[in-house]
Amino acid sequence: MRILVVEDSADTRQYLHKALQEQGYEVDLAENGQDGLFLALEHDYQLILLDRMLPKLDGLSVLSTLRNAGKQTPVLILSALDSVAERVKGLREGGDDYLVKPFALSELLVRIEILIKRKGESTEQSSKLQVADLHIDLLSHKVYRGQTEIQLQPKEFKLLRYLMEHAGQVISRSLLFEAVWDYHFDPQTNVIDVHVARLRKKVELDGHVPLLETVRGMGYRMVEK
Repeated sequence: MRILVVEDSADTRQYLHKALQEQGYEVDLAENGQDGLFLALEHDYQLILLDRMLPKLDGLSVLSTLRNAGKQTPVLILSALDSVAERVKGLREGGDDYLVKPFALSELLVRIEILIKRKGESTEQSSKLQVADLHIDLLSHKVYRGQTEIQLQPKEFKLLRYLMEHAGQVISRSLLFEAVWDYHFDPQTNVIDVHVARLRKKVELDGHVPLLETVRGMGYRMVEK
């Protein structure tokens, strides 16, 4: 079980590090929003403990970027902002739970257990994606079109997964770039078009209905069949 703690207070950060390690968790630490976002996008965590008020990038910006990138890691927001409006704002941005500082360690640990257990149950139910006869197994990273297994490179897999998770929606090139490559879109690059072309060649086999379409001037769409 691996947890990311994004907290700018050194005392709180070290306190959480020690307490979570004693409970058997592996713990990564970040002291600002930028570092926290990088780690959250780069690795798969069972849970993220996210402070609201962070240097370089505030907690809600980190959270909204994660959700827009398709990361569904459970996020427990830690904050001294205790009004109902602030709690609602944190949950609406994609937070799974909100705990006001100062908090009791026992309550924090129970909330962590509940979120991780809930995520585990939902993962069992959503470890596969399907559009028409195109299947992705998210656990084994295997892709099938009908009975034919398709070999994809890591970026191609991530690109296909994002398109399938948003099947029926037109996804802009800039959003794909930020979701799959994790940095801001350069309008001069053709990397998206190159990868989509390669992906289309691999998944649109002879005798199968085309699923990936280009929406001129807007982006790409995985067609729901």
